[in-house]
Amino acid sequence: MKLLIIIPAYNEAENIERVVDNLIQNYSEYDYVVINDGSTDDTRKVCARRNYNLLDLPVNVGLSGAIKSGMRYANYYGYDYVLQLDGDGQHDPKYIVDLIDEMKKSKADIVIGSRFKTKRKPLNGRMVGSQILTIAIWLTTRGKYIGDVTSGMRLFNKKMIKRFGYDIHYSPEPDTLAYLLNCGVHIEEVQVEMHERIAGVSYLDFKGSIWYMMKMLFSILLFQWFRIRIKE
Repeated sequence: MKLLIIIPAYNEAENIERVVDNLIQNYSEYDYVVINDGSTDDTRKVCARRNYNLLDLPVNVGLSGAIKSGMRYANYYGYDYVLQLDGDGQHDPKYIVDLIDEMKKSKADIVIGSRFKTKRKPLNGRMVGSQILTIAIWLTTRGKYIGDVTSGMRLFNKKMIKRFGYDIHYSPEPDTLAYLLNCGVHIEEVQVEMHERIAGVSYLDFKGSIWYMMKMLFSILLFQWFRIRIKE
């Protein structure tokens, strides 16, 4: 088994050392690559100074573009699995084994590290938005349920590595999950605990979150029906 951890990072200079050093010290059996998504802070300098394995994008292409770059890197070097791990330190790599075991057991194409597989979502604005997206996916996929649609901790098999790397319409967003479920892609979840962000600021403020929700709902409820489906 050959697994690559891809770490998309945009302005994570305050967090990236903690994330990568943890992998190097405690999970050295896995390869990793930091994908610097055109950061305007010192993310690239930190990675270069520490001699991290770095894929340095010259401009900011967004999360989708960063993930696509990481998937192409993984495909080029022949990896069997890719784990997406955020650069802000919220995802705990101790769950990697659980995600791999679930993928092998269920033969899933994607396994999501879920905060809500066995736990209820807390009642706050962000989680209400997440619940709305979960319901929208459930309604448009004939009752298929994903509890944590916004989780950025995901394990992909070799087939999905190629799809996310080379198909322009694949993105690491909830609307793509709905589309994939309707194509027959097998998606499972594993319960994980996530840490709070220690430093830095999320790219989604209140206004950005509202716009994000509107885009996702439009895509899940309407746009996905116009996409060509590749049935598994």
